[in-house]
Amino acid sequence: MATKIQTPAYEAVIGMEVHAELMTESKMFCRCAVVDLTTAQPNTAVCPVCLGMPGVLPVINQQAIEYGIMVGLALNCEIAEFNQFARKNYFYPDLPKGYQISQYEFPLAVNGYVMIDLPDGSTKRIGIRRAHLEEDTGKNTHLSDGTSLVDFNRSGVPLLEIVTEPDIRNAEEAEAYCRKLRAILQYLGVNSGDMSKGVLRVEANISVRPVGSNEFRNRTEVKNLNSIRNMFRATQYEIERQIQVWESGGSVVQETRGWDEQKQKTFSQRSKESAHDYRYFPEPDLPVLEISREWVERVRAHMPELPDTKRERFMNALGLSAYDASVLVADRPIADYFENAVKSGGDAKIVANWMMGELFRLMNKAGLEREQINEISVKPEQLVEVIQLIEKKTINNNAGKKVLEIVYNKGGEVSHIIQSEGLAQQSDEGVLRTAVMQVLDQNPSEVTRWLNGEEKVIKFLMGQVMRAMRGTGDAQAVQRLLEEELNKRK
Repeated sequence: MATKIQTPAYEAVIGMEVHAELMTESKMFCRCAVVDLTTAQPNTAVCPVCLGMPGVLPVINQQAIEYGIMVGLALNCEIAEFNQFARKNYFYPDLPKGYQISQYEFPLAVNGYVMIDLPDGSTKRIGIRRAHLEEDTGKNTHLSDGTSLVDFNRSGVPLLEIVTEPDIRNAEEAEAYCRKLRAILQYLGVNSGDMSKGVLRVEANISVRPVGSNEFRNRTEVKNLNSIRNMFRATQYEIERQIQVWESGGSVVQETRGWDEQKQKTFSQRSKESAHDYRYFPEPDLPVLEISREWVERVRAHMPELPDTKRERFMNALGLSAYDASVLVADRPIADYFENAVKSGGDAKIVANWMMGELFRLMNKAGLEREQINEISVKPEQLVEVIQLIEKKTINNNAGKKVLEIVYNKGGEVSHIIQSEGLAQQSDEGVLRTAVMQVLDQNPSEVTRWLNGEEKVIKFLMGQVMRAMRGTGDAQAVQRLLEEELNKRK
């Protein structure tokens, strides 16, 4: 929007729908392999079942059920003893059967919640209404000449739809929820969390109402959100747009809207469907699925460590602050990188500081999200090597940052970079004293200011000495020698 509205007169009411592809070996109802759509040849991982040919019958994928149970348990849900699949009927070119096998009246998991961390340090409980299994559709590609192509490699891939209660009140809470849910899915190993590849798709159902009101007004469903950053921006925009509509005396139309990343605005796509539009009815080719308590407990026993548990371990066992631990567990790739660095011999607190400072700075400069840390050239053991060389005073802190930046941008061995760039720390007192004397002789006015009591001038003089030595001087030794030589001039 052109002008951001700042008003406490309205509050947003937001519910999130997240579709997570499950990383099973085969599809939901057939034996076709689950493949990466970005690398696989189109329509090569297909069979008569996922193409909807006449006479074929679906078979439930047990691994998909167990992955769904894991997610339900991680979200504190009740796992339903009786599950029923249903046909969701609609026509679209990427749906070969003319219906999608989903769950409607009897979903896999219900009545859960997740705790999110907010920017002010507080937490909030977001209710999980349901999580149900279904099959994914194919993928349409629309060409500039008006024709469209369909890749059915995705058709039939197991999909878990996770639906919240309308407990979210602003874009910040929506972002915190999506980050927390993505982290849980990553830690469980059931989804990569890579929104750019479409394996995790987020939709926001948004309405606004006067503060203090309990009414549920018309809502819009915002789609095409291929990153958490875009989800935040789209949610913020849509809240402001709806407030403007109500403020101008209009009424919000219940519809599906897309997000235009270039224009940074939502746009109308179509009217919003209701459940009765899909004519749900029980899937006649699949029996009721019974999930025993014993089965649920077997799945629970094999669940990996989740973000909240890892956060507590980082604090209690490694001595990290609550803030540092929260940042490091927010994405599994970040947590794995940190733990690998500690296993390589790095001090946990120092490694955390370098990751959250220098590495995140370099990644941000390159336009990378934090969860893409596995794509950078600096390996955990190289970060530890730099830290240990600083501790041994082989290089100083500034040289360490320069080494990391070179490894990040060009790759290479740490020791070779130090040698070729001449970054080894200079600790020879004679060399350092010579540099100090030259700087003092070249800056008589600053020396006079220091002699007159302006002690902060010494920082400028230190900077000049370090510059003269190309950043390789021992900072502590330089400061000591500066003070010695300045005192001689009193």
